[in-house]
Amino acid sequence: MTALFVGVDGGGTSTRCVVAAETGEVAGRGRSGGANVLSAPDPAASLLAALTAALEGLDRSQVAGGVFGLAGIARAEAPAAQAWRAAGLPGLPVVVPDVLVAFCGATPEPDGTVLVAGTGAMAARIKGRAVVRRADGLGWLLGDEGSGVWIGRNALTRALTALDGRTPPTLLVDLVAAAVLGHGAPAHGPGPELSPEASRELTVRLIDVVYERVASKGAAWLGTLAPVVDDAARKGDPVAGDILDEAAHRLSRTAKVAGRDPAGDGDDGDDFGGPLVLAGSLLTEPTELARRVRAALGERAPWTPARDGAAGAAALALRAALPADRAHQAHLRLIDRVPVPETR
Repeated sequence: MTALFVGVDGGGTSTRCVVAAETGEVAGRGRSGGANVLSAPDPAASLLAALTAALEGLDRSQVAGGVFGLAGIARAEAPAAQAWRAAGLPGLPVVVPDVLVAFCGATPEPDGTVLVAGTGAMAARIKGRAVVRRADGLGWLLGDEGSGVWIGRNALTRALTALDGRTPPTLLVDLVAAAVLGHGAPAHGPGPELSPEASRELTVRLIDVVYERVASKGAAWLGTLAPVVDDAARKGDPVAGDILDEAAHRLSRTAKVAGRDPAGDGDDGDDFGGPLVLAGSLLTEPTELARRVRAALGERAPWTPARDGAAGAAALALRAALPADRAHQAHLRLIDRVPVPETR
């Protein structure tokens, strides 16, 4: 039986696993909750759940290697090893930055830049399929500018400051309240219809629920409010538009800083050293943020959307074990980039 190779992409809200044969054919897939050690409540459990689902019906003794793409490598190696052993797999997986598997899941090229905006946010310059320069990725408390958590936190702040009159009225008050409180949220529109007492009551309710959700679900929960901002911006709300414009500006800056040549050859970051991979749900789905980020990056950025980070991780595992030509073909097949033969 052919050897099997495991690839895992552990994000803030979801974890994906791909098991690939030597040819690059996918033998199994699995998915579970978030595995980011900075924001997920139980990363090892999420990794194990994704592994278990992907390996169902497969001979685990045939697993010849694995690569886990995770944020915060120093802290991520322990939960990765724990999940690997609990799954009964031989050896240990190699843990690499999640941005690297995102890049390799989109392109077989060895060099380029990747910008990620999902629950978290960061960018990295890639050379020889290794990360040689980073920008941001500092976690929800200290950075991740332009991420879903950053956007969600700003949406809450702008809704609350609108309620107490420090900033202009905004649709975010109603939309955030509905998202956080559900059917118990009052509806009053962007105007100042609420009395001071009602505004204060709503403020207290929002604060109580938000802190409880973050405590029970982790900071990643804040990212679930990003679609609220997208909705408000599409409806023409200027406050929501300002949040997304600022997020796009910060993400563009992060990408350009990461894209600079680490050798200091005067590269201003605009060529990105190869393909620029846009990864993370906020950039790969048709969001308002994605549109604004592409506009902020400019026409010179040869961007390509990320496809499957777990497949990129499996491709790295294959490249570590197989001859270069075979590994390259397997990589192409894994990310659905096998050239179609010309027909006459």
